Amino acid sequence: MNSSRKSSIPPALRLKITSDPATLAGTRRAVEMFAAQCGFDETARGEIGLVINEALANVIRHAYQGAIDQPIEVTTQKTDEGISLSVRDWGLGVNPLELPQKKHDPLRPGGVGLICMRQMMDDMQFQKQPDGMLLTMSRCRIRRKQHGAKEAC
Repeated sequence: MNSSRKSSIPPALRLKITSDPATLAGTRRAVEMFAAQCGFDETARGEIGLVINEALANVIRHAYQGAIDQPIEVTTQKTDEGISLSVRDWGLGVNPLELPQKKHDPLRPGGVGLICMRQMMDDMQFQKQPDGMLLTMSRCRIRRKQHGAKEAC
């Protein structure tokens, strides 16, 4: 690999935050800025920011049951095709994809996080850890086809 290509790869973004909802906006902005460095356009950056926001909100609400002082690690890396994001928590360790699917009720808050992740990312995997959960997601700069749910986010 030549040095000019190597210098254009931003170092991984690693954020250690707490489960306080006040951390969401800053984390989202940092991830969106990283996506810009990876060559994503404004629309894609907004979608990636929304997805990380939803993933963190789900960790706070479900894995930590609203506790605001628990650790979360967010790692974002540039890949050859686009971007990879991971969210690590030390919560209940429940894989939401293994739970019975609930029908989304637009009159009640919540319920769109997984829909957005499926629709706006190209890959999403939950990996149970001995002490929590690791969510990994990726998005290509050039998407071959739209993935995911039919419902709009």
